Amino acid sequence: MSEAKFNKAVEIVRSLPKDGPIQPSQDDQLFFYKYFKQGTIGDNTTTRPGMFDFTGKAKWDAWESVKGTSKEDSWKAYVEKLLEILNKVGDEDSKKYVAEIEAAA
Repeated sequence: MSEAKFNKAVEIVRSLPKDGPIQPSQDDQLFFYKYFKQGTIGDNTTTRPGMFDFTGKAKWDAWESVKGTSKEDSWKAYVEKLLEILNKVGDEDSKKYVAEIEAAA
């Protein structure tokens, strides 16, 4: 998986309208988060957030769960998950996004 495809996928995920037809679930959002962090930073070396920071703990746990995954494998997982979501929706915007990802070098 190329870094260009990954970067295009990240750009698409960040640009999705909150009220649009493409709505990644919370699990999908955590999936994107953990593989984005692993693919751009690498292994999580931060301390786990406190017991009342539920969102922070969920994100930390998600990122920790992919410790040791290479950046290339992280890019691939991220892009494949987005393509799966886009193909499931199947509207014109989704098809346009799929074409943009496939066109990335």
